[in-house]
Amino acid sequence: MTELAEAGIPVTVTCRVLKLSRQPYYRWLKDPVTTSDRVEAQRADALFDAHRDDPEFGYRFLADEAEHAGQPMSSRTAWRICSANRWWSSFGKKPGRAGKTPGPPVHDDLVERNFTADAPDQLWFTDITEHWTDEGKLYLCAIKDACSGRIVGYSIDSRMQSGLAVNALNNAIARREAALPVVLSTRTGDLNSVHGSLFVFALNRHGLVGSMGRVGAVGDNAAMESFFALLQRNVLDRQRWATGEQLRIAIVTWIERTYHRRRRQARLGRLTPIEFEAILNTAALTAA
Repeated sequence: MTELAEAGIPVTVTCRVLKLSRQPYYRWLKDPVTTSDRVEAQRADALFDAHRDDPEFGYRFLADEAEHAGQPMSSRTAWRICSANRWWSSFGKKPGRAGKTPGPPVHDDLVERNFTADAPDQLWFTDITEHWTDEGKLYLCAIKDACSGRIVGYSIDSRMQSGLAVNALNNAIARREAALPVVLSTRTGDLNSVHGSLFVFALNRHGLVGSMGRVGAVGDNAAMESFFALLQRNVLDRQRWATGEQLRIAIVTWIERTYHRRRRQARLGRLTPIEFEAILNTAALTAA
């Protein structure tokens, strides 16, 4: 229409032929980029920056990151923008059922699938996962706090021996200086081979109370299974690992940088484990 007007054809005539109103055209001419378009672009920029930093984040986590960058939006809006731009998270396949029947309990199960705690260092979970590298397998034993979801201790080694679990436990105790006794829940199907006298001695020495689920019952340690599932698709399965050292660095970086400080959890009120514990500690000091 602007070109036609420059050629001497009145805007009124052009609008009449095209069956358009003049007022919307003049409004557009004055401000070609509307406020809604500008807001949409700013939101998309914030989502893209978050996606570029952490490609494994889904749209809900990207929306949280965008809000902290000054661009709040609903989860639905974040999904629409991410879907339109094909900013997909790297999701892994859901693990299939092994078809194993859970065995009987081999130790007192004090947790009984209640994976919650009112305060940090009341209930911990632990388990072991493994992954292949070109040099062989690498094993990770991690200990997770039920209240905040924080990984309070972990140990990584190329051999799965009793020292792997003991080192993870010692690491957790050194980090937390926990007010004992803490209930430490495990699932015997994976940790049975390392639950020797050294690990039991370490539990007793620190005054921790042991709790074990049933052999083959994945649900008895679902809290750790969910963490390992995130680790699997966000780190372990992202590429082929040439050396154990490369994978070890990647695991530690993801736990300390992403999981603890950037991955917000819905059950924590969209806070990270670090933020959630900081609020709890501040409230405890204020109450004291």
